[in-house]
Amino acid sequence: MSSITTNEIRERFFKNPTGLIGIGILLALIITSALTAVLIPIETFKEWNNPGKWLSLPKTASPEWINIFLENKIPEHKILLSNIQTNKNNNINLISQQFIFEFDYDYFPNDFMYEFSTEYSDSPFLQIIVTRPDGIKFELLSTTLPYSETSTNHFQRIFSTDNTIKKNLLLESDLFVFDINDKSTENIIFSTTDNHNVLKGNYLFEANLFGIEKQNRILDSKLIIGGKAYGLMGTDELRRDLSVGLLWGTPLALFIGVSVAVGSVVMGLIYGVYSGFKGKTTDDVMMRFNDVIYALPALPFLIILAVTISNSIFLMIGFLMIFSWVGIAKVSRSMALQIKTRQYVEASKIMGQKNSKIIFKHIIPQLLPYAFASIAISVPAAITTEAGLSFLGLGDPSFPTWGQILHDANTFGAAAQGLWWWIVPPGLLIAITGLAFVFIGNALDVIVNPRLKR
Repeated sequence: MSSITTNEIRERFFKNPTGLIGIGILLALIITSALTAVLIPIETFKEWNNPGKWLSLPKTASPEWINIFLENKIPEHKILLSNIQTNKNNNINLISQQFIFEFDYDYFPNDFMYEFSTEYSDSPFLQIIVTRPDGIKFELLSTTLPYSETSTNHFQRIFSTDNTIKKNLLLESDLFVFDINDKSTENIIFSTTDNHNVLKGNYLFEANLFGIEKQNRILDSKLIIGGKAYGLMGTDELRRDLSVGLLWGTPLALFIGVSVAVGSVVMGLIYGVYSGFKGKTTDDVMMRFNDVIYALPALPFLIILAVTISNSIFLMIGFLMIFSWVGIAKVSRSMALQIKTRQYVEASKIMGQKNSKIIFKHIIPQLLPYAFASIAISVPAAITTEAGLSFLGLGDPSFPTWGQILHDANTFGAAAQGLWWWIVPPGLLIAITGLAFVFIGNALDVIVNPRLKR
């Protein structure tokens, strides 16, 4: 072990194609983790389980890019912001919001929703009008907001399922050759007048807020056209953007895997080296304790501990360390037994150096190449164990780990419904991350393990 220098390890490692592939994948994961932390607000991560955060997104929508492979394009979910214009004519103040978009899909949208917040006094009048590509206008809604003597903030969502909107569309039934009562609101607005086909083209939604004498303000507003496809990786049953969960799962997986691997290797290395160096009764007692921990079934104990104590992700990391160090201790003990017989170790004893100094200065440095290889090989086991516990419902639900995403997919029957985008990506990411560390670990093992050098 001592004959291999750091430069030699580096040189041999970078000549190993498997190790280079592992390093490349690991670098990609690290870059992804850094970009995730920078580009995605931490508040989004904290609100992963807040239903109100994701209300504006569609339920179980597929990724947008699948339209590339479909002959008939499914509608993509659109969240539109408005151009707000303010006009004043005599005593009437008008705030006009316009939402213009092109609808070029072969299926009708799921629904639509107008969401706004306003500051007003008195009782302003709200009117919503849609102009279709063929020039036909529908007045969807005409209503007054709740009366208030003083200035107040008001937030409201108006859904396409509103009975008032459907009644107003019934007044236009003479424009259509089919029975308008058999059609949903969005199908009426987005269909041709002579058949049931989708009317493609540019649509204009207008929301006008009228006030008399009082100056009102629109604080925020958006129009949501509900589609069947959204984002890079689609959504789940709870309307959450799966790309956010998958991206945040990357730094979490690396944190869990590296923390458990480093902690268990350090514990096992120090424990095994000290046991082998002391020898005799101390060695026997320490190794018997090691055998007891090694004989315990790790997964059942982890399940019991998660159920009875806590399913906190930090506590889980601690549990995984406790059950992962024993194998490292056995190997490091056997190496320490060989190293302690060397002349420079014996000379250090004769010179009166403390046992701790001999262990940390002369023995453990010789085991560092093995330690690095063990860390790399131990990471996949930690990641898959956490994913397994989360899949069983024993993980920390406040963190969007890949295992937790798979647990939610199993809970809502994603496989039975054919929601592959909810199942395949987290599974692939777990496999790819584990494969990267296995490649790195195997490349290092070939270098530092005397039996594999040839």
